[in-house]
Amino acid sequence: MKARVRDPDGLHERLSRLAAGERSVYRDKYYDHPGRDLAAAGRELRLRVIETADGKQSLLTFKEAAVDAASGSRPEHETEVGDPAVVDVLLRVLGLEVVVAFEKHCTNYRLSAEGRAMLATVVTVPELDGTFIELESMAEPVDVDAALAEIRAVLLRLGIAGEDFTTELYTDAVLSSRRDQRLCKRGWLPGCRAARVSVSHHAFGQVGAP
Repeated sequence: MKARVRDPDGLHERLSRLAAGERSVYRDKYYDHPGRDLAAAGRELRLRVIETADGKQSLLTFKEAAVDAASGSRPEHETEVGDPAVVDVLLRVLGLEVVVAFEKHCTNYRLSAEGRAMLATVVTVPELDGTFIELESMAEPVDVDAALAEIRAVLLRLGIAGEDFTTELYTDAVLSSRRDQRLCKRGWLPGCRAARVSVSHHAFGQVGAP
């Protein structure tokens, strides 16, 4: 699940009592066919490079359509890749193109709650205003409803208000922000300023991530 964070410092303090945080930078590219058939079906294909103090890791992830409309939670299938540049070439040769690419600055906390291993990620995106939290866990299809209820309960205990939960995707928010910035620079968006545009907006994988 994903939510907007009103008090980032307080959230980091509460999470640090549960687990050590690891800072990382995600460099994400999302691919689709020219006809955008993946997006039309609610699916995503992402190539991610993760940079941490220990080095780099690259992952290829396919996200299925959401299995829960309220949370936007999606099953995802992920594998590590050795050379992201080669994978990029393969995807392009197969007829896909990059729809959007952007960075996420993250702090990950791997914790145990409600009897489950969970990953809490506190996120900022340089192009967007605000801070977000993503909380996810692994679950079998028959266990999705229970897992989502437990994830929601943990977020509420962490001080996240119910009205701050969101299903909007980072991809949509970044594209919307860039579109507004182009309009602003051309003077077609009254009252704007050519800087970041505030949006109320995951994408998870596993259970709990849009």
